[in-house]
Amino acid sequence: MASPVALFNLCRSGMKRLISTFTSALTLIARGATGAAFMVIIIAVVIQLLGRSGVIAPLIWTEELTRFALLWLAACGAGLALQSGDLVNVDIVSEALPGNWPWRLRMLGAAGTAIFAFALISPALFFTQIGTRQTAPALGIHMNWVHVTSLVALVVLGLFATLRVIGMITGTQDGLPLRQSEET
Repeated sequence: MASPVALFNLCRSGMKRLISTFTSALTLIARGATGAAFMVIIIAVVIQLLGRSGVIAPLIWTEELTRFALLWLAACGAGLALQSGDLVNVDIVSEALPGNWPWRLRMLGAAGTAIFAFALISPALFFTQIGTRQTAPALGIHMNWVHVTSLVALVVLGLFATLRVIGMITGTQDGLPLRQSEET
């Protein structure tokens, strides 16, 4: 029979693997959605340029689609920005503190971000529901498809912040931004 310490370590390694897999899957989904929104922006802007230069007849919906796709890009990319350190973060003082104070402040920041994001989900859901009574003038779609970006941004940001907190507690990460290899 295995000792309690061995069982704890087995559960801990399984939990680390589960969190790592979930983080990787969420990152992949967020990257794909961000890339898709960026592709929609590129296509809409090219169509808009072709229309303005007289190559094709001008289409009024391209500008509106570009704005909506930009909202989706920001919503899906918010968690990725948190993960990579591209969100606004003033850490010049906190990282210079002695001992494990920088780790504590990164933990506090991640936990605060998660709590704040999840606390705003209910108002964002209400805002999304308002969009069912509105229609985009050029595209003719219900605005709830646009308003839901606020809800998506909060859920994505809250999930990534929660995963950072869990990673810091389990020791799989230190809360520092994950930098891409070309940035280091």
